[in-house]
Amino acid sequence: MRVVFMGTPEFAVLSAETLRVTGSEICAVFTQPDKPKNRGKKLATSPVKDWAVEHGIPVYQPASLRKGEDADKCYRALLDINPDVIVVVAYGQILPLSILSIPRYGCINVHASILPKYRGAAPIQRAIQDGCTETGVTTMIMDEGLDTGDYIMRRRVEIPDDMTGTELAELLSRRGSELIAETLVMLENGTAMPCRQEYCETPSYAKIITKEELHIDFSKPAKFVYDTIRAMADEPCCYTFLDGKRLKVYRARISGLISKEPAGTIVDGKFFAVVCGDGNCIEITEVCPEGGKRMTVDAFLRGRKLENGTRLD
Repeated sequence: MRVVFMGTPEFAVLSAETLRVTGSEICAVFTQPDKPKNRGKKLATSPVKDWAVEHGIPVYQPASLRKGEDADKCYRALLDINPDVIVVVAYGQILPLSILSIPRYGCINVHASILPKYRGAAPIQRAIQDGCTETGVTTMIMDEGLDTGDYIMRRRVEIPDDMTGTELAELLSRRGSELIAETLVMLENGTAMPCRQEYCETPSYAKIITKEELHIDFSKPAKFVYDTIRAMADEPCCYTFLDGKRLKVYRARISGLISKEPAGTIVDGKFFAVVCGDGNCIEITEVCPEGGKRMTVDAFLRGRKLENGTRLD
């Protein structure tokens, strides 16, 4: 098959590579524009662009596919390429009908949930944050809606109660790469049987993660605080403030301690136990102090003492 691949983060790379090694002809890659990163504001390329450059595949980086000069150029380029299918994996842009209509097999999206659950931008993190014990991946024929098209294949995976967002993303990336390869075979040999997504009065939407919600709210129940920390690990990562300085929190666990102290209070400085809104406590186990390096709490506590009664934030 002649494939145009659209994707941006590391999550998408394995799907592109799997299609390449299983015989698809990837004619072009579309990915998000290079963006400033970190304090130096040096332009950073996306993992998908790095992969495409490594394999000598032409790269397009339009700011928008819906309007402007970039959109017009890319539309004409896609007409010239005339792909059999466009594969979209965490690209980060909504495709207009004009592009959806170009390939003869349509535009196929790999989405990291069992649709219609968790349509939208952050399905992996939201599933963990909500305490789900199961999620999965779906291949879907894209339409003009937000993850509303007919699905072709779905594969479920379990979420262990200690799995992080990073670990789940790696697992779903593997499952998604397998699924898209199988899906293209089915499309080509005519055995694909697209199905409408199940009716759902209130389908769940995985809204984009904001910087504000990464600031840990200890007034929430301990289970929610714990699930939020593991959902956002290792990127974008939650944080709190200790003595007025930002402290990134990469790992935590639910403690057996119960306390009547106000939420956000350190109740056991030896184990960095913090009380939450329901009186249950979490133990913070891996951190990165402001201006420092990522470390275990044992290493962190060798450099400073935490007094019981200290309030975070």
